Amino acid sequence: MSSSRSHLDLTIASINIFSNDGLLDAAELDKLLQLAERDGAVDEDEKRVLGKIFAQAEQTKLDPTVARRIAEIRAAHAIS
Repeated sequence: MSSSRSHLDLTIASINIFSNDGLLDAAELDKLLQLAERDGAVDEDEKRVLGKIFAQAEQTKLDPTVARRIAEIRAAHAIS
């Protein structure tokens, strides 16, 4: 397990995002990515959490730009 708390910070941030309006917008997505990359890498715990956040977001009505950005992030960081 990672010694980083980033995956916990991602989880907390996602709770705030989805409890707000239930949708993930571009600014919120950027914030999540910044949290994950703040130590210079996206570790396995962060990938797992981001994957769950993305899956939840994809069940909502996503802006096409956000959907494309999620696909790019998934590909760049090997997030399933």
